Amino acid sequence: MHQFIVNLMETDTQIANLLETMEPITLEQMSEIRLMNRTDTKFVTSKHKLMQLLQLAQGKYYAQQIGDSKVANYMTTYWDTDNHHFYLEHHNRRSPRQKVRVRTYMDSNLTFLEVKTKNNHGRTKKKRVEVPCQEITGANGNEEFLLGQVHRGLADIHPTVRNQFQRITLVNHGKTERLTIDYNVHFHNMETQRDADTGALVIIELKRDGNVFSPILGMLRQLRIQPSGFSKYCIGSVMTNSRLKQNFFKSRLVTLGKLSGTNMRNQ
Repeated sequence: MHQFIVNLMETDTQIANLLETMEPITLEQMSEIRLMNRTDTKFVTSKHKLMQLLQLAQGKYYAQQIGDSKVANYMTTYWDTDNHHFYLEHHNRRSPRQKVRVRTYMDSNLTFLEVKTKNNHGRTKKKRVEVPCQEITGANGNEEFLLGQVHRGLADIHPTVRNQFQRITLVNHGKTERLTIDYNVHFHNMETQRDADTGALVIIELKRDGNVFSPILGMLRQLRIQPSGFSKYCIGSVMTNSRLKQNFFKSRLVTLGKLSGTNMRNQ
């Protein structure tokens, strides 16, 4: 296990070195990119394949930079009902379905209460309001926001799973797509007090403007990285709470375990 951790740290250093050779793009410049007819596609791979992807993307993509770093740090807490309504909506493949979360952008110290809604056509919309910290209360319209979005108030939901992860954001030179790359995902279950992590797993999400040409798609195909759904809330829940219904995710965890280099079913 010690050698595995050492190897992951060395891989992170190589990823950081590859990012340093990519031209930076600032948050202000990122705000100019408006994907009006956005489509989202997720991919799951390993850190080894990520290094190959970053090599292929040299000279074709900008890397978002905040301060001196091109790797951002995130913390997210998911909220659910006592009977895990939002988790079960996803597990049972219901649509439309929703998730409630509080996300902190740790490098800029901004926190938002967010509701994500996935409709019957696979499109995801996000509504959010800024909050002062991860511990939300009914003040400043938060209660009204939740009632309006999910028809439940703070008395009906509670924190269930918290994650922390690192994110790379790439933008193609044509500024028609944005690529988020998440890794080093750590979970803490606030109900069971169990922890888990995803090892060498990497979650990629491609957000692009309609069906315009995407340079990264060809690179992903070249590396045999296939489209694959991934919910941090659901995977984190399954990995840290054995009491949840999880039939839909069992075979998925075996596949993810092969990519991550860890046994994601039993941590």
